[in-house]
Amino acid sequence: MEAVFIVNFGIVGCGYIAGKHANALEQIANARLVAACDTDLKRRTSFEEQYGVSTYENYDDFLKNPDVEAVIICTPSGSHATLGEKAAHAGKHILLEKPFVLDINQGKNLVELCKSKRVKVGVVHPNRVKTVVRALNEAVSEGWFGKITHASAVLRWNRSSEYFNSAAWRGTLELDGGMLFNQAIHNIDLFNWLLGPVDEVFAYGATQLHKIEYEDVCVCTLKLKSGALGMIEAAITLYPENLEESLAVFGSQGTAVLGGKSLSKIKEWKFSKFSEADAKIQIDQLNNESDPMGHKVIIEDFIRAITCNQEPLVSGEEAMKVLYLLNAIYQSIKTNQPVKITTDWSENM
Repeated sequence: MEAVFIVNFGIVGCGYIAGKHANALEQIANARLVAACDTDLKRRTSFEEQYGVSTYENYDDFLKNPDVEAVIICTPSGSHATLGEKAAHAGKHILLEKPFVLDINQGKNLVELCKSKRVKVGVVHPNRVKTVVRALNEAVSEGWFGKITHASAVLRWNRSSEYFNSAAWRGTLELDGGMLFNQAIHNIDLFNWLLGPVDEVFAYGATQLHKIEYEDVCVCTLKLKSGALGMIEAAITLYPENLEESLAVFGSQGTAVLGGKSLSKIKEWKFSKFSEADAKIQIDQLNNESDPMGHKVIIEDFIRAITCNQEPLVSGEEAMKVLYLLNAIYQSIKTNQPVKITTDWSENM
């Protein structure tokens, strides 16, 4: 009988997203939630009562718990690098909620530190395992589109003043990072994963409605290394509620558009290799198939990375690719110039 390795997890940051991880861990046979950490007494107490785990106010004390083998970091984005480095030094595997980190040098340092400490580092991008996204990945990978000519990633959402006022870190550059790091990161990750790498970007960003430190609207054009062109549009100014999150790919032999308020349905699915009737059957099947529980799939994959000594679905190095892209977009907004995507460790990626 094959041995089952149980991985003990601790969660730092007991806010809304931590609940998704805790609920996912309860459904995984070879995972156990053993501890949590938060500086806020009310959140800490509520989490302890709901999930029955020991909780800590002090992160260093939390990391000293010998039962904690892997840490899930669910704190504001700007704290990820520091908390991740401390976890790595403590010999803990690290699963970070999106985004990975906000700064390229911090990201590089964390990836290299995790290598030297022989711990795994992964990033939570559950949209990669959505049913329709997996289908689009197959279509791109198998060459159904022929020559891909252009593609787009669009996020048209609403974030209210109440949302930004709900926590002091929201809307700040230091801890929130920007709309592209927070709301649009999943769609940008999918665009880069499916169609990248990107060669050059030119972007405009503006703060149109919200009293925040960063953009609430951004439009970006992209040149891909494949020769295709691309467009990213992101906004959190939509009235009165979220309108759509979409991803579209166009080629000489195919057209595909995924949409809905949260990228959940196929809107267009036409390929020369399929008849119209066959394509309709595929659309109906995919649109009626339930999505897997994204956080559960991500954690199960991370457990395999630990127990089988393999890379997680979105490793630190994989997440760095999006970080370089976002850095170039923000640089273009700042300079009003096209910006090439450059890395100084591309050989390692």
